Amino acid sequence: MRNFLLFIFCIQFFLFSSKASLAQRSGSVTLQVNNSSIEEFVQQIESKTPFRFFYDPHQLADIRITLQINEQPIASVLEQAFKGTNIQFAIDPQQNVFLVRGKEIATTLPPDLFPAPAGLVDKAKSVARQQLPLEPGKTAFIAAQENKVYVIGVKGLNQEARATISGFVKEAGTVKPLIGATIFHQTTGAGTATDGNGYFTLTLPKGPQALTIRSLGMKDAKRQVILFSNGSLDIALFPANTALKEVLVQAEEESNIKKLQMGMEKLDVSTIKQVPTVFGEADVLRVILTLPGVKSVGEATTGFNVRGGATDQNLILFNDATLYNPSHFFGFFSAFNPEIIKDVELYKSSIPAKYGGRVSSVLNINSREGNKVKIAGSAGIGLLTSRLNLEGPLMKDKSSFLFGTRTTYSNWLLKLLPNDSGYKGSKASFYDVNLHLNHQFNENNRLAVTSYWSKDASNLNTDTLFSYSNRNLSLKWSHAFSSKFFGNFTVGQDHYHYENYSQANPITAYKLAFSLNQANLKADFTYELHPKHTLSLGAGAVYYNLKPGTYRPMGTESLVLPVEIEQEKALESALYIEDNFAVNHRLSFSLGLRFSVFNYLGAQSIDTYAAKLPKDEFSKTGTKTFGENEVVQTYSNPEVRMSGRYAFTENFSVKAGYNTLRQNIHMLSNTTAIAPTDIWKLSDPNIKPQLSQQLSLGLYQNLFSNQLELSAETYYKKLKNYLDYKSGAVLVMNPHIETDVVSTHGKAYGVELMVKKAAGNFNGWVSYTYSRIFLQMNDATQGPLINKGEFYPAAYDKPHDVTFVGNQKISRRFSVSLNMTYSTGRPVTIPIGRFTYGGSQKTLYSGRNDYRIPDYFRTDLSLNIEGNHKLKQLTHNSWTLGVYNITGRKNPYSVYFTSDKGVVKGYKLSVFGAAIPFVNFNIRF
Repeated sequence: MRNFLLFIFCIQFFLFSSKASLAQRSGSVTLQVNNSSIEEFVQQIESKTPFRFFYDPHQLADIRITLQINEQPIASVLEQAFKGTNIQFAIDPQQNVFLVRGKEIATTLPPDLFPAPAGLVDKAKSVARQQLPLEPGKTAFIAAQENKVYVIGVKGLNQEARATISGFVKEAGTVKPLIGATIFHQTTGAGTATDGNGYFTLTLPKGPQALTIRSLGMKDAKRQVILFSNGSLDIALFPANTALKEVLVQAEEESNIKKLQMGMEKLDVSTIKQVPTVFGEADVLRVILTLPGVKSVGEATTGFNVRGGATDQNLILFNDATLYNPSHFFGFFSAFNPEIIKDVELYKSSIPAKYGGRVSSVLNINSREGNKVKIAGSAGIGLLTSRLNLEGPLMKDKSSFLFGTRTTYSNWLLKLLPNDSGYKGSKASFYDVNLHLNHQFNENNRLAVTSYWSKDASNLNTDTLFSYSNRNLSLKWSHAFSSKFFGNFTVGQDHYHYENYSQANPITAYKLAFSLNQANLKADFTYELHPKHTLSLGAGAVYYNLKPGTYRPMGTESLVLPVEIEQEKALESALYIEDNFAVNHRLSFSLGLRFSVFNYLGAQSIDTYAAKLPKDEFSKTGTKTFGENEVVQTYSNPEVRMSGRYAFTENFSVKAGYNTLRQNIHMLSNTTAIAPTDIWKLSDPNIKPQLSQQLSLGLYQNLFSNQLELSAETYYKKLKNYLDYKSGAVLVMNPHIETDVVSTHGKAYGVELMVKKAAGNFNGWVSYTYSRIFLQMNDATQGPLINKGEFYPAAYDKPHDVTFVGNQKISRRFSVSLNMTYSTGRPVTIPIGRFTYGGSQKTLYSGRNDYRIPDYFRTDLSLNIEGNHKLKQLTHNSWTLGVYNITGRKNPYSVYFTSDKGVVKGYKLSVFGAAIPFVNFNIRF
């Protein structure tokens, strides 16, 4: 038995050895390599077979091979290894393998050289690979594979130790540029981010380098490059379909610690859509209000206050176009169609020098680019609104369009109101239209056209119809002068107007109108002066033309006398320069200077008043008249922008910033929110520009492998020349508005805390804000002192604000979103007593804003239901169900008082005093 087993073992050993020997002689190979170099690949084959390889290691240094082979011939192995490259190979009868790039190989002499049998020529059936340009300026190859090494530039072109990579980061398939994508060098930690056109430049040491690329909503990517000299490389990223939230947090975590910018929040559209809002439609401005340091005076308004700023102190940009009224439907909806938005950036401090004209914040909203490959679209229907969006190529891979429209059909709901509600017969409607065109002439030149048009018309329990409209058009040309020098040139026209009608009584029928037009022109440049210095510089101008008010009769029976206030014109020009300076990977600075000049222009008649006396009809000394386009008044001032960052570790950094800002246009309103009766007024000899200074400090910490972000920021702000109103002020159709306003100075300070988790099945954030804003008018030459010249809280001062936003992913198709918010009630002035004067009783009011309305609390809940995830189907559908104000709390928007038979009675107004269910059906194709 023992001898028999020994015999069997010998037979098996013999058969195994014979099989291995046969495999070697026949050239069969078994191996597994992962991103291996050509040397590692060859060594594995040579160790297992009798084949020997001959090649130039420098010529093939860029090759990386990932392969898993089981018992395949050597020729098949080499074909698979070099598929998609221009590497040729040949095997001679002596089992020698020859590798060369781009040339055919013969292992014998040509048959016609000597009378001999034809030699054996064995070459691979290789697929030619599109080459990278060897010189800057040529069309860049789109790098979409991780297992290849991309050669950039020409070897030995110059003796410099470093070279620059430039190009665009795009979405694979649609070829859309990805804004804000980050490109990091793994060894040195150097990095950059793409600009508004998806363009980047990065200077690195020459030689083999590894890059990590991340972008919101895209899969993380790595690219291997060999950098010989300056050159171009476009990078294609693929959408992250299976781990979207993990990718989102990775893109943000890098910027949270490493970016120089502080007081800046960025949200992508997928995050915006997760937050439940009234009537169920995703709302950009409602989500902005959940961020620390951002507040509103209450529901039914999309005006927002940032770090003690008024609603008019926010610069709202939509693809470089300025919007003056960003709301629809009494403030229940924002003016931005969520289906066409890509991302939103809010700057609360450390505002880049290229932005100017406002003293509180900049809200920059970017739209998507249309699909350059195929026609696509989406549609949605809700209880009050419907929307339709289409996109597709005009020239494939070159130009695209993106069209979006929304409208409301809310009148059916208003008709259901009971007759005794006071709102029976009311009407409300709005629509907006977006059209974006993009064309890429070549890698160095792009053109984008943005147009926006909206209109609202409504009347609630009144005989007056309120109508207002926004119209915007902008053209943006982007040009790459070189790999280090990039420019954007923008020209645009912005228009806002409102018209209020009343025809209930033909005798007093009237039309009240206001309009604001501005034309703007600007040039913005980015230049990489040095690997550690990136310059931003540019110039811009805005031409204002305001018609402050016209009051005209409507109809032939109206006895209203026409009145028209003199129009206003001004030219605001600015130059700026900013240097982002990286001392090392831990310490970096941004130093910027913006110089602006504001010229108030004629034709204009300006009233003059006696010095050191309140401006009124009694102190008026005369009127000065100025001709057409004559300079009436000039204001100029430098604006400083400074910030710094120091990273103690990879997960902890400290930042500080200092800003000075100025604003030459003022909103005059009887309300604390943006309304369709607001008047915008330019600075003139009697009304000075608003000025602000802000000092801020922030701490940023990431925990648990960057899955949890913690931030704490504190700030102190000083305001000057902010307009408040005299008691009984008349703002509409007032040709001498300076007599009804007073100039105040103020101070604002606060602390903002935020904990954010954006990865995993549960994600969201919690924010807490403590902030105060106080104004003071202690100049007796302007009139009676407000609150005896002491500081008093502004009408939008709300000290405490806590917000929770959470999203729980139950499965691939189901998720639940919860939004909870609490804030202190805003200040009000109330009657506190009565007194007798001149034989009649009068009401005694408290000091300005001495009291507060009750605190605000609200909870919203929504359920998001996705359709199936099959790729090959005509449409993809989803549902959003939820309840706004699920507890039914009667949050007060304001309080007001009336006198009834000599008794003063107080009332509380609630906009949503009950739970509001909503449902939306969405379709994507």
